[in-house]
Amino acid sequence: MQEVEDEPLFAERVAGIDIGKKSVMVTIRVPGDTRKGRRQQETREFRATRAGLLELADWLRCWQVTKAGMEATGDYWKPVYFLLEREGFDCVLYHASQVKALPGRPKTDKLDSVWLAKITERGSLPGSFVPPEDIRRLRTCTRYRRHLTQARTAEKARCEKLLEDAHLKLSSMISDIHGVSGREMLTAIIAGQRNPKVLAQMARTRMRGKIGQLEEALDCSFFTEQHAFILQMMLANIDHLTAQIDELSKKINVLCEPYERQIAQLDGVPGFGIITAQDIIGEIGVDMSVFPTAGHLCSWARQAPQVSSSAGKRKGKNATGRGNPYIGGALGEAAANAGRTSTFLGTKYRRLVRHMPKKKAQGAISRTQLVITHALLSDPEAEYTDLGTDYYERRANIRREVRSHARAIERRGYKVILEPIEPGLDPDILPVTKAS
Repeated sequence: MQEVEDEPLFAERVAGIDIGKKSVMVTIRVPGDTRKGRRQQETREFRATRAGLLELADWLRCWQVTKAGMEATGDYWKPVYFLLEREGFDCVLYHASQVKALPGRPKTDKLDSVWLAKITERGSLPGSFVPPEDIRRLRTCTRYRRHLTQARTAEKARCEKLLEDAHLKLSSMISDIHGVSGREMLTAIIAGQRNPKVLAQMARTRMRGKIGQLEEALDCSFFTEQHAFILQMMLANIDHLTAQIDELSKKINVLCEPYERQIAQLDGVPGFGIITAQDIIGEIGVDMSVFPTAGHLCSWARQAPQVSSSAGKRKGKNATGRGNPYIGGALGEAAANAGRTSTFLGTKYRRLVRHMPKKKAQGAISRTQLVITHALLSDPEAEYTDLGTDYYERRANIRREVRSHARAIERRGYKVILEPIEPGLDPDILPVTKAS
């Protein structure tokens, strides 16, 4: 029998924190005093208020605790994590699905805190990504802006349903009923105007060519006072949400002043814009050292299909799983926009959509955009350079020519090893170059 020595602990003095809404259960584990290799532990309960958490920080300092591990429980972990981080402790946040209770033991807060302490001292699990404080402040604003935008979109959809209920087919003639012309027509209808000819004359620019069709669509025979009352409330709510979004965007622009260079880098990616760049930086930050490779970032954002296999057979549908909904929403919009452009990403989308569902093709474009994002944010001097709509044709011609020469050499008895000299010939190269 061969004797082996156990690996040293990841941290000698640790704390495991089981978080609740009103209180937290904390277990510390430190080296024992009696014999080498022994551990001693103590468990205490603290209130989740600021005073209680400051008391917890003082208790951890008394025992010279350096690392604290906790489980992500709703939003209740945030005050605990942020306060201890500000007090100088090294905090680790574990994903709830990865922290498994030991089978066969009771489920209590005390035992959970002990288990979290053991996980922390052994380094059994990687910590979740928690952005720095300045990015967290930006994230709070960008996430709320997205919620307000979604609420405004939902209110606009309800407004269109109300018009359909009143037999007003305005949305069939106008792409955006909340534009200048559409809004003027709706305001006049609320004010009591019911003459279709007068309402149709409010059309502007290119809509003037649809006057006859607009007169038919603006027949107000079924439009009642109740419709006018509800429509007025809906439009007022849309205006209120728009004002809030504009005010919040001004605040976000101030918070993004330190990241103007990174936003300008991302703004050059097809499908991206200033708002998308702000949302992405608010979610992943600008320090890409926390994601060693672009694959790590894509996996964290759930933009990489997970393949489960057993006995050589694939299991499940290779779904990406539940990821960050905010970065997923931003990338989804950016991928849809990129698919309509005459760029490399647009060409790639149109090639993929021929043999796969549209949403799956958009997911592939989202992953490519996230890989480009990682490359841009990793190098301050990098800028996006589009590969062109004929990239696939050029690559196919180059490969065909290279294979032809390689086969000719092999027929003469030589072995050929192909390695690209110019990065542009590498099919896996990112469309990112150094700025001159």
